[in-house]
Amino acid sequence: METDFTERQADRIIEMAWEDRTPFEAIEFQFGLPEKEVIKFMRGNLKESSFKRWRKRVNSGVSQKHLKKRNPDISRFKCSRQKAISGNKISKR
Repeated sequence: METDFTERQADRIIEMAWEDRTPFEAIEFQFGLPEKEVIKFMRGNLKESSFKRWRKRVNSGVSQKHLKKRNPDISRFKCSRQKAISGNKISKR
């Protein structure tokens, strides 16, 4: 598992982790970080208060970070318009 990320990759991981509709599986697919590693990554890269706020949100009913909580009608990791606006690995497929 890769643990040395560029600043740009680290920023993207944090951004994806904060997005409510981006599941942990999408982060693992793109960066190879399972949920437990994302939590460790966020703990090491956020201020303590920001980390606590993020964990509270992820575990709330608002976030759909876990596929079990997600609406079954949503079966994709990305927006249909993402390819046009993003340079990430998924959009290059």
